[in-house]
Amino acid sequence: MVDHWWQTETGWAIAANCLGLHEFPIKPGSPTKPVPGWGLEVLDEGHQPCEAGKVGSLVVRLPLPPGALLTLWNADQRCIDSYYSEFPGCYKTADAGMIDEDGYAYVMSRTDDIINVAGHRLSTGGMEEVLASHPDVAECAVIGVADQLKGQLPLGFICLKAGVTKPDEQVIAEVVKLVREKIGPVAAFKTCTVVKRLPKTRSGKILRGTMQKIADNQDFKMPATIDDPSILEEIEVSLEGVGYAKARKESAE
Repeated sequence: MVDHWWQTETGWAIAANCLGLHEFPIKPGSPTKPVPGWGLEVLDEGHQPCEAGKVGSLVVRLPLPPGALLTLWNADQRCIDSYYSEFPGCYKTADAGMIDEDGYAYVMSRTDDIINVAGHRLSTGGMEEVLASHPDVAECAVIGVADQLKGQLPLGFICLKAGVTKPDEQVIAEVVKLVREKIGPVAAFKTCTVVKRLPKTRSGKILRGTMQKIADNQDFKMPATIDDPSILEEIEVSLEGVGYAKARKESAE
């Protein structure tokens, strides 16, 4: 029997409160400690262990425990490329988090949700929570765009609720101030644009990766699962309004 567990995309419960073996005190926000047999670690961008309480990439030191499937059906190389190549000797969970001084694991977000702003690892998901708390915002997304000085900067997209009469500039100023108050100046959240809708797959997942490539003037492949391809043109126009996506369009012409 387990309580408060963390399950990866492969279906493994890597951290849990295994009540049949031991019952640890519960800490809010933590699935408790690694399950016996799982060598859970937190690594930084240089693949070095992080100190307690510092956010990094959650990985599992090999070998995996008995019962763990070691490959994907008829896709051995894809499994290696996806889960074992980035961190040699480890399985990549694709989650970001930390382990505190008591050995409790915390899963903060997906690794593709983490951006590096002037050496600070920040969660775009955390910024989205702040944007979504604004009473005029119906839906939102935050991506990290390339910046020569700081490495990356957050860029927000917001869809306004029906009936909002405020000018877009006023709402943008309010959400920028909100992020500064809730997360702090370290977030460097200064750029946001209002859009009518966000590009999504047919299952409702926002295509943040595609939006980031458009903002960074990179070539991208139209996702086969996109619900409405015309939305990407709308996103590109909105990005041009805040100084992004121009170079790729001009070079294409």
